[in-house]
Amino acid sequence: MFAGHYAAALVAKAGAPKAPMWTLVAAAQLVDIGWAALVIAGVERGRIDPTLPGSAFVLEHMPWTHSLAAAIAWALTATLLSKTMLRLSTGAAIAIGAVVFSHWLLDLIVHRPDLELYPDGPKLGLGLWNMPVPEQALEIGLLAVAGMFWAAQRARAGLAAWPAAAFVALLVFVQIIAMLLPQEASESLVGAAPSALAVYIVLAFVAIFLDGWRAPQALPDR
Repeated sequence: MFAGHYAAALVAKAGAPKAPMWTLVAAAQLVDIGWAALVIAGVERGRIDPTLPGSAFVLEHMPWTHSLAAAIAWALTATLLSKTMLRLSTGAAIAIGAVVFSHWLLDLIVHRPDLELYPDGPKLGLGLWNMPVPEQALEIGLLAVAGMFWAAQRARAGLAAWPAAAFVALLVFVQIIAMLLPQEASESLVGAAPSALAVYIVLAFVAIFLDGWRAPQALPDR
């Protein structure tokens, strides 16, 4: 799952408007940002098998980012740092932590059984990747509905709705490009990790352009 993760950020923005959008966008992929860094460092690993339906990634070892225990730790850390370092409201900080944790829940739906409960523990995954058309429909559908939530929040705050539409369109475009790019077999994901990391960072900067460094304060958190 790629674009679908950002649906959580859009919904969270609608519920916690004081959370800057870039923090929520980064939170949606924080687990994968950590994963890409650890793959590059050789701590976590996987390979590419283009014969697989849906995602060609075979994620062999990623206990420090994609286990349930790790996801909880990442979410709690993000909540604490949002409150103490970014000085966001409690509601905004909790929303950011919830978006971080949503990554594991959404991955659970689409991943093959490669998500550990804890390091070296049992592995889970419902495997929707094995049905590419329903999986892509789920991602795009989540994104479209979530985009409407953010657009409605902006409208209530007296702000233009076009940033929500623009961001959803950008995510769909990136998703389509990722689907169409040919995948070559590889025994390591080290070559793919830097480009994934770059995409996550660029999208966070796009969110700054669309929503600002500090969120508009027209509406209080609910």
